[in-house]
Amino acid sequence: MRGRFITFEGIDGAGKSSHIEPLAAWLRERGHQVLVTREPGGTALAETLRKLVLHQPMDALTESLLVFAARRDHLTRSIQPALDAGTTVLCDRFTDATFAYQGGGRGFDLHVLSQLEAMVHPGLQPDLTLWFDLPAAVAAQRRAAVRAADRFEAESTTFFERVQAGYAARVAAHPARFTRIDALPPQPEVWTQVCTAVQTLLR
Repeated sequence: MRGRFITFEGIDGAGKSSHIEPLAAWLRERGHQVLVTREPGGTALAETLRKLVLHQPMDALTESLLVFAARRDHLTRSIQPALDAGTTVLCDRFTDATFAYQGGGRGFDLHVLSQLEAMVHPGLQPDLTLWFDLPAAVAAQRRAAVRAADRFEAESTTFFERVQAGYAARVAAHPARFTRIDALPPQPEVWTQVCTAVQTLLR
């Protein structure tokens, strides 16, 4: 049986990453084999490309091409083999992030992104995408409190509002696989939402 593919999405500071390892432990306690991974990243090549994307200045097309190149290597070397083996894959970001950040945030051509998506992973979409929805201003406060900013995190609140709009458009286009997680309440309440969404998928 093919494994389940669950992705975590949201703007920087929304709290999605802090729920991935707890969910992996929760699933393992219930007998699931689990792979935790991230994008850009997940393989040696993709992690190298991640460093470029996060820290080197570049235009939106270059950024998009590097992200999709990393994704292709990640898919062929890690994600697809794990799914084929029946493993549940938890991935911190996937293609929805590209539509939100490069498409929404950078204003890059969505048609080009759709073409790249079709080339890189034709027919493959997550079984469930958890969208951690948080106002951009609140996310900025949370980011500033915990870490130094990379090239994306240093962007303005206006940029992240455009990213939020990009995510909302993606949700509207693919409503069946998205579950909105209200990321504003305290973490235990957010965790309850995550568990409920995953339980629904696994029924």
